[in-house]
Amino acid sequence: KQTLLPLLPEETSSFIFPCNPAMQRPELKYMVMELLRCIPLLLFLLFVCGLDHFIFSILSIIQHHSFIEYSYQTSHHLSVNVMGASLMAELLRTTIGALNTSVDTEVETSNLACLPQPTGMTKQQYLDTFLPLGALALLCLAQVYPFRLRRAIAAFYFPKREKTRVLFLYNRLLRQRKNFLYLQRGRVARQAQQPPGL
Repeated sequence: KQTLLPLLPEETSSFIFPCNPAMQRPELKYMVMELLRCIPLLLFLLFVCGLDHFIFSILSIIQHHSFIEYSYQTSHHLSVNVMGASLMAELLRTTIGALNTSVDTEVETSNLACLPQPTGMTKQQYLDTFLPLGALALLCLAQVYPFRLRRAIAAFYFPKREKTRVLFLYNRLLRQRKNFLYLQRGRVARQAQQPPGL
């Protein structure tokens, strides 16, 4: 009404104007609170990604500096010579002669199969990890605009309650203005009563 509008500059800071695209002072408080709730998630993600990079670095150092290669060579020759021409010597030559062996062994092995094979996260994987948190922060910034529709939706379904709410707001603003003028008159009167030197 004309008795109330236009609002004073002190009054406009405590109201939300739905058609104003800028974020207003009452909305900023809730938006900052929602953004502060995202900080623990951000810190947790940074901790997990840092821990992942740290473990990857340690495993990579182990892989590059713990490689050992073994080369094992052995030669084994067994030869039994039975001297003589008797029947017993012939029998021993046929039976024990089967034990004559010659073995050359060469083994090359390494611990490559036991070493870790770490694979670090790519930039795309880091981006995919932080993308939901970024979307959450953007939703925290954009939530102020859908919240402005709450009053209009409630007024559509409960018009009597909306009328009561508007009357209450109107009377409260009138009382605040009356009290403001009363307080200002008292302040000016107190200043007038003070000595000029103070």
